[in-house]
Amino acid sequence: MYTDEDLNSAVDKGIFTASSVDEFRRDQLLAKHMTIADEENIRLIGGFNDIFIVIACALLLFSSLWAVKTIDPRLGFATFAVLSWALAEFFVLKRKMAFPAIMLLLAFIGGVFKLSMEVFSSLNEQAIIAATGASVIAAFCHWRRFNVPITIAAGTAAMIGFIVSSFISAFTTPETINVLTDWILVVIFSCGILTFLFAMYWDSSDRERITNRTDTAFWLHLLSAPLIIHPIFLSVGILNGEESISSIVIIIALYLLMSLVSIITDRRAFMVSSLVYVLYALSSLMSIYGNVGTNFAMTGVAIGAALLLLSALWHPVRGMIVTVLPNVVKQLVPDAK
Repeated sequence: MYTDEDLNSAVDKGIFTASSVDEFRRDQLLAKHMTIADEENIRLIGGFNDIFIVIACALLLFSSLWAVKTIDPRLGFATFAVLSWALAEFFVLKRKMAFPAIMLLLAFIGGVFKLSMEVFSSLNEQAIIAATGASVIAAFCHWRRFNVPITIAAGTAAMIGFIVSSFISAFTTPETINVLTDWILVVIFSCGILTFLFAMYWDSSDRERITNRTDTAFWLHLLSAPLIIHPIFLSVGILNGEESISSIVIIIALYLLMSLVSIITDRRAFMVSSLVYVLYALSSLMSIYGNVGTNFAMTGVAIGAALLLLSALWHPVRGMIVTVLPNVVKQLVPDAK
């Protein structure tokens, strides 16, 4: 039997064209009365060999960092980043391994960020601006070379860090420090909305979800949900121990709205990535009236049961919702079964 990795490798070697492989996948899915968009497939682990390679790469990278860092921290982080790139040349470009590609991308950008923090440490609070800016450039260069789907999300996260740190640096004064926190939450929330729209740009370009563009959209959706919901949690006081019935109602309403968006876009990742916030909010509310541990378990049971029910009814529920949407929205999301 062949896998998607085998087909992608054949395209890279020129055996098949990308269009012929995409057409073959469509034909197979239609023959089996399936739709790949509903499965939300991502290239993550091709086999245990991927895990083995990741462990070996991690041992080499962190051991090298530890050894060289004792001589010079900057040289240590530079070695870490260079080794990450060099390993990607073989395991990503030649072997097309998905899980090592993700790990090596994160290691490379993390190495560039830490190296930049060391190099620009004399700039004090400006150092993080320079470091996040360098990380954005590093992500762009890595994308141009290796085309790993998670790179766009990592570069977006670095760009958001650059925007937020620049905002803090530009507007932090003794007079504004008390109100700056609220504005930072607004900036983060706005970045979350923009990230979601960016994810939809990638999603809408591959509605059948048969190319790597859908993987890029998946990671962007995974990033956007916490950026949207975290500022709201802070603004209503949930994360500061200021739980109330009204704040919990707001959070539940928000999560229901995000669940609706997940169903419309056919992206479970968008809903699941914000699930931890809802679990925390509901368990906090229930802890007011009883044992914390027991209430957290009861909350987990309730949420888990609801998600399983939604999973079982996902297609009919989505079909009912999508059919009533305007055409301008339908053209951006996968067709409903």
